Amino acid sequence: MNTIEDFFTEHDDWPWNPPRPGRATFHYLILVTEGELLHDVDHVTRTVSPGQWLWVRPGHTQCWHPPGVTRGPFILFEPDVLTSEIARLLAPLTAHEAPVVLNPHPDDDAWLRQTALQLLDEHRALGRRRLDVHHALRRSLLESLLLRLANSPDVTAAGPAAKGTGRKDTYAQFVDALELHFRELHRAADYAALLGCSVRTLSRAARDATGKGVRELIDERRLLEARRLLAGAGWDARAVAAHLGFTDPANFGRFFRGHTGLTPAAFAAGEAESGV
Repeated sequence: MNTIEDFFTEHDDWPWNPPRPGRATFHYLILVTEGELLHDVDHVTRTVSPGQWLWVRPGHTQCWHPPGVTRGPFILFEPDVLTSEIARLLAPLTAHEAPVVLNPHPDDDAWLRQTALQLLDEHRALGRRRLDVHHALRRSLLESLLLRLANSPDVTAAGPAAKGTGRKDTYAQFVDALELHFRELHRAADYAALLGCSVRTLSRAARDATGKGVRELIDERRLLEARRLLAGAGWDARAVAAHLGFTDPANFGRFFRGHTGLTPAAFAAGEAESGV
């Protein structure tokens, strides 16, 4: 737990000088209270304005920009810090496709900011009280904050991340299955069989939720992982191809170029140059 300005001061030579992409292994949760924060998440530059929250989740590729005059509390926490019950309640917020920039309900703004500042104060209070009490207070404040953030219109309107009935439920199950199996399962029929439904039912659910076909969604997820690994993790094309289930690196090259207009090597080189 820190502030944006303190975090950048303490790490003035990493990883934004020069800026370069990296794979997040923690949750990065930032409230902007002053200025404007620019932050790349999965190769898309996000602009976070006062009152908005940025949430970078484990697995996302991120690239920092110099903070300028941006101010606000910065919360960094590990994925396993949440209890299983809280993690279940927060599933729509921690899901892969959950919004990166959150716009809380106006009625929650002051409460969220105050709770974030209380969490910062408790983090800095190490040594003032028993260690077990200190950790319990931090966990309680963090869970309260996240549960209130889960009520943001961005999250509740997302729909597919939350379990429902009928096609919405089918699509939600597909998203969960895709996140687990996109490396080895690449056909709509694979996921229909896994979910116990017909390809037609799955296709309708995907179209209703996103306007896209199942194969397009599968390809998008594989492409996102390829971009993350080529840029953020520095893998070469052959390793990425094997990781994503391509039997031939040449097939992966055609897949990547067909979606991006670049070869994997050219994409990786471009990302490296942009960080120089």
